Amino acid sequence: MSDTSILLLDAAGRRRSPATFPGFLAGRSPRNKGMEYPADPPRAEEIILVMRQAGGDRHGLRIRALTAVLWRGGLRISEALALNETDVDERRGSLLIRHGKGDKRREAGMDQFGFEQLNAWLAHRVLLPPGPLFCVIDGATRGRRWSATAARSELRQLAIQAGVRRRFAPHQLRHAHAVELAREGVAVNIIQRQLGHTDLGTTSTYLQGIDPTEIIDAVRTRTTHHPRHRRTHPLTLARSRAAALIDHRSTGGAPLLLRPSRGPNQRPPHRRCLGDKAVASCLLS
Repeated sequence: MSDTSILLLDAAGRRRSPATFPGFLAGRSPRNKGMEYPADPPRAEEIILVMRQAGGDRHGLRIRALTAVLWRGGLRISEALALNETDVDERRGSLLIRHGKGDKRREAGMDQFGFEQLNAWLAHRVLLPPGPLFCVIDGATRGRRWSATAARSELRQLAIQAGVRRRFAPHQLRHAHAVELAREGVAVNIIQRQLGHTDLGTTSTYLQGIDPTEIIDAVRTRTTHHPRHRRTHPLTLARSRAAALIDHRSTGGAPLLLRPSRGPNQRPPHRRCLGDKAVASCLLS
């Protein structure tokens, strides 16, 4: 058996797939290159469904803790996976991000719900080798950093199993965090620091693009305008006034010309009031 034939077989003696050879994807563009995904943050109910679908074993607690950090802390997936065990400070309610976007260091806050999910995972994390907060659980690489590709894939599969009919990606949870802060009335400059944006304009554009609450509220609370009342023809007005005048004279009263009431959008049929002669001629016509 030649060396070439040996390379084409795996350890079990089966033929290797061409995809396992180095350089198989060289020069090929990714399948999703150029695709743009609009901001579509999931609702809180959908996120809870995915977390419940994860279960309560070690793997489930890990993905639930990661979901809580992304959703309740607003971190990027790269920032969350770069956290160490010592970067969590529950007493202050903060997460230390040592290498954010642009290799910038910052602290982000997280609420009690996020720390509850994180503590459940930490109870199992202490049994693994020290290192990254979110690490590989099984195999020869246990204790090493969990890859972003594996985390995205697991989130996507859990969302499908939970029946969530929308794209469920780690950055969508960051969008949900920003939208919730905006709806709670948190100042934009605080949201900017929480998300780690350099420019305040980026945060404003970020929120305008993913939070249409102001538009929906403005349209929903519009005052209902009834259609304008149909304007009465001048001839009809004259005839009604003439009939009122004749009825008044028949009862022996003094000559009286009544001005009919009109709506706020109705104009008088003439610039001056019609006289008795004009009223009579209109009545006889």
